[in-house]
Amino acid sequence: MADTEDNVSIPGLNSLLQMDPYLKSYQKDFERRYGLLGKQLAALEEREGGIDQFTRAYETFGVQRRHDNSLVFFEWAPAAEALFLAGDFNGWDKFSHRYTKQPFGKWELVIPAKADGSPGLEHGSKLKVVVHTENGERLYRISPWAKYVTQQENARVYDWVHWDPPEPYTPVHKRPDKPRSLRIYECHVGIASPEGKVASYSNFTANVLPRIKDLGYNCIQMMAVMEHAYYASFGYQITSFFAASSRYGTPEDLKRLIDAAHALGIVVLLDMVHSHASKNTEDGLNRFDGSDSCFFHAPPRGQHSLWDSRLFNYSSWEVLRFLLSNLRWWMEEYRFDGFRFDGITSMLYHHHGIGRSSFSGDYSEYFGLQVDEDSLVYLMLANHILHTLYPTCITIAEDVSGMPALCRGVEEGGLGFDYRLAMAVPDKWIQILKEFKDEDWDIGNIIHTLINRRYGEKCIAYSESHDQALVGDKTLAFWLMDKEMYTNMSSLVPMTAVIDRGIQLHKMIRLLTHALGGEGYLNFIGNEFGHPEWLDFPREGNNQSYHYARRQFDLLEAAKHLRYVQLYAFDRHMNLTEDAYGWLAAPPAYVSTKHEEDKVIVFERAKVVFIFNFHPTRSYQDYTVAVEVSGKYPVFLSSHCKLGGGGGGGS
Repeated sequence: MADTEDNVSIPGLNSLLQMDPYLKSYQKDFERRYGLLGKQLAALEEREGGIDQFTRAYETFGVQRRHDNSLVFFEWAPAAEALFLAGDFNGWDKFSHRYTKQPFGKWELVIPAKADGSPGLEHGSKLKVVVHTENGERLYRISPWAKYVTQQENARVYDWVHWDPPEPYTPVHKRPDKPRSLRIYECHVGIASPEGKVASYSNFTANVLPRIKDLGYNCIQMMAVMEHAYYASFGYQITSFFAASSRYGTPEDLKRLIDAAHALGIVVLLDMVHSHASKNTEDGLNRFDGSDSCFFHAPPRGQHSLWDSRLFNYSSWEVLRFLLSNLRWWMEEYRFDGFRFDGITSMLYHHHGIGRSSFSGDYSEYFGLQVDEDSLVYLMLANHILHTLYPTCITIAEDVSGMPALCRGVEEGGLGFDYRLAMAVPDKWIQILKEFKDEDWDIGNIIHTLINRRYGEKCIAYSESHDQALVGDKTLAFWLMDKEMYTNMSSLVPMTAVIDRGIQLHKMIRLLTHALGGEGYLNFIGNEFGHPEWLDFPREGNNQSYHYARRQFDLLEAAKHLRYVQLYAFDRHMNLTEDAYGWLAAPPAYVSTKHEEDKVIVFERAKVVFIFNFHPTRSYQDYTVAVEVSGKYPVFLSSHCKLGGGGGGGS
């Protein structure tokens, strides 16, 4: 990879081109990208001693305690005229502790240990970096490397809190093995309680992790952990990239949560937002050194017009140091097992996907001047480093464009992700439920959507995620049963046609997606039992209400007669059956029947035969289907048997 030419020979490119001959026309594009990656790696080796040292900058920047208990503060602020440190320790004196300027825009300050040998700053004390600019401004900033920030009640901005506990949490359990089949429980700690409040890491550890284990999921994907000042941003407007959100508890609480998940054999992924950053200044990265760039491109390139946020300059050496070290920090300090990278489409293209309702699939859309190769090479570099240093690391890309080779190794010319989200699948289910009567469902189109993925690139299939749960949209359960979910979900009253149809289709849609749609599966917290309400965070538009920022697990525990229990049971047995047969880890299914008139789908995967009858009024007896191997096939999972807990009809 150390070749200095733009166009270089890629070891595995031939295998990629054989897999997809249409990419042959873009061979030089792959070679150029790979050459740029090689240049970066060669420069890292020459200037920084390699990827391991370069990606451990969190051990140098911010605040570090030496063995003698002196504290070293180190920042990158190239446009600053002077830096000072103020805080509880010096009575918020704005001038008493001045940083010394170092080469390349770096600044350093040393605070010696106290006379008794204890650290010069107490654990939990508050701090600010005071930045003086060339034009005479005095700015109060939080270190970009801050490990903990908190917000006082009714305060406008966050405070930087020095986090150096005398007894830090030490993990007990080793990381679980990388799952053969990935079954993901997408979750948000703050809403993981029936109560109208911000729930805690401790609550999640005690009350939600056992539920996830019982349901048969082997992976959790944690949203909104990286600190974000605005709760209603769902964690997508990051202000402090190295800080675990304090609204749920302390860093030690999060470490206990992840360790407890590992004890249950569950791997933990972090929702990683490196596609953009909050434009906040006093408690964010924006204008940290007083300039309109620093970590970002200068406007207009450095502004995202739809997200109202800042865009990183991935060609900057110090930005690479910051972002790549950020990945190592979460892997090392908190022992996450990988990442779901958010907003990849925005990163890959200069147009950020703005103004494009969809991509046609024409390969010319994925190459040429519209591609932001700085961002693309950053993603290649991130995946290469993560998979080199952590062979079991899992990375998932959220990309709506369908970029070819996104999930092929960098040694083949790909971007190196393990999986991509099959984002067309939930859109298709919502479209069907919104626009078509049951008898008008296009079976062939459904099958096409579920199997239409790039050969050799793994996908995470899902029928709905957090996107469909948000206010303004509806979950599948709500589309299917709507207001009757409030009145007719009790098994103590007669089953209505709406509830019967809704329960059966909820199960069938999820099982069909699970078995046919990809090489991994994802469910958003609460949707496994058909959560009856949308998700809406407290904001001005709803009078800061927490009523919809919760998950009503009490519908399962306090009221066993409610039919939500049936949906929960089906979801559990669906996962346990996959665990036994491993269809997600098997090659793509062979679809033997897609009968439009009968509304029947039949396919085989992992030696399991799946038969779905989506006809709204017809059931069939002695229906003949083709199988690869003759013999008797016991029924393990059905939407109308007691195992699945339902009414009539089914799969």
